Amino acid sequence: MIVFHSPRTIKTVLASLALSVSLAQAAVAQEASAQCGAASAAQYEVPAPVPAADGTVNVETPFGAAELPTAPGRALGMYTTDVDILIWLGFPLASQQPIRGDSGYTTFPCFFPQAALANVTAFGNYPEYNFEQILLAEPDFILNGLGYDTEVNERLPQIAPTYSLNAYDGSSWQDHFQKTATDLGRLEQYEAWYAIYLQRVAEVRELIKANADAIVAPVSYWDGKFNSGCYTSVQCTVFNDLGLTIYEGALEKDGEGVEIAPEGVSAFKDIDYVFTTIGVGETALAEHATQMAELNKNPLWAQLDFVKQGHVVPYEMEIVYGSPSGQLAFLEVVAEALGQ
Repeated sequence: MIVFHSPRTIKTVLASLALSVSLAQAAVAQEASAQCGAASAAQYEVPAPVPAADGTVNVETPFGAAELPTAPGRALGMYTTDVDILIWLGFPLASQQPIRGDSGYTTFPCFFPQAALANVTAFGNYPEYNFEQILLAEPDFILNGLGYDTEVNERLPQIAPTYSLNAYDGSSWQDHFQKTATDLGRLEQYEAWYAIYLQRVAEVRELIKANADAIVAPVSYWDGKFNSGCYTSVQCTVFNDLGLTIYEGALEKDGEGVEIAPEGVSAFKDIDYVFTTIGVGETALAEHATQMAELNKNPLWAQLDFVKQGHVVPYEMEIVYGSPSGQLAFLEVVAEALGQ
């Protein structure tokens, strides 16, 4: 809340507010620059927001029936990926939206549609929830992908009509996206995104045709072990759509994948390219470099062809959690890595 302690003319007040907005936007731009560095992402034309209008509809959500506005004017996404989905489904955004409060994030992921977020400020809402800030954002509709959390499911409808789903139940994020679009009467917008995606897939196939026979794998390393799996299916969907061969271990247990101790990394010997998540900003890049240096002390790892050829490809962590811009962004990661 802005409190004026002395009388001012309307002109002076408006000038002050305009300056405040300008400074806030400049601060957001500065944060984005610090977070993203020189990184850039392909930007695609997203649907125009559907104008706000009166009217509600009863929707059978994955967590029960809910009466939702058909055309809200201030939608809020509970998690970062929900914000991206709202943009692509043509929902006007509330002026404040959640982001991760950890892993180096100070603003929205660099690969999100920046024009749609130009006048939106971010606040940390994960892993700690900020229900007070959600309330202050004054949403008239909430998209909540964190349906696995009972507390979230119970509290959000007290703030605004809420569509909840568990977007992290191990099934394809894209299936969740399509169902959400259908339930919310926005299937046309989903299909428009999918057409953009398929067109770009065809273009990238041509770009990487020299490496069309490459064996690829999503790989991470924590707690002293390697993991390879198809979590939320972003990476493996893109690999499949491009006609690439996925490391068979990543497909085990319905995509849950495998866990491999350092002494067993010879299991990766046939892989040509490894894709691994990192945080954002210069600190995350430095941490990645340090981790690679440590891993290279393991002679079994260091002698693998993809290591010797520099085919360990880092990409932004938030991509893997599944959203329209995230899948397009990972497509660009693969294009850059295999298109050289």
